[in-house]
Amino acid sequence: MGKNKLNQSEKKELIAVLEERFEKNMQRHKDITWDEVKARLEDDESKLSIIWRMENTGGEPDAIGYDSETRQIVYCDCVKESPEGRRSFCYDKAALESRKQAKPVNNVIDAAKEIGIDVLDEDQYKELQKLGEFDLKTQSWIKTSEDIRKLGGAIFGDRRYGRVFIYHNGADSYYGVRGFRGLVKV
Repeated sequence: MGKNKLNQSEKKELIAVLEERFEKNMQRHKDITWDEVKARLEDDESKLSIIWRMENTGGEPDAIGYDSETRQIVYCDCVKESPEGRRSFCYDKAALESRKQAKPVNNVIDAAKEIGIDVLDEDQYKELQKLGEFDLKTQSWIKTSEDIRKLGGAIFGDRRYGRVFIYHNGADSYYGVRGFRGLVKV
């Protein structure tokens, strides 16, 4: 997963995909211009590589706003259903190691680190859901507090019946319809 440097052709192709997605989904980023996004992406090759990994694991990343504290543009997975290349993972390494049989191939926390993204927390997940309807048929793991993890659990969310739900499950569970979403700031 960890490709760090894109060649010129990959950069050009990715920026074209991101521009097309940006233009199609203006409701996600009303106060941001494409020229500003493009300049930041071209100035930070490491962040562009992270977005490339988000794209290649099925995330369909797009600009969704500004982080007012860091003054950076937030890029988030905006694919309609949880990213296909990031499904069937348990929550973290401890959960993966606790499984005696039928282990998943990876866990959310390590996979996010390999990509270079932060797993969405509950507030970020709810904010994303204000920009569109996501996870209508799938679910996404959410960054879980340490107090829940100490008890063996983890949380995830989805959208059903016109609203967003946050649930809990054992952190060692994994399902074909449950993946995770992440973000990176540029």
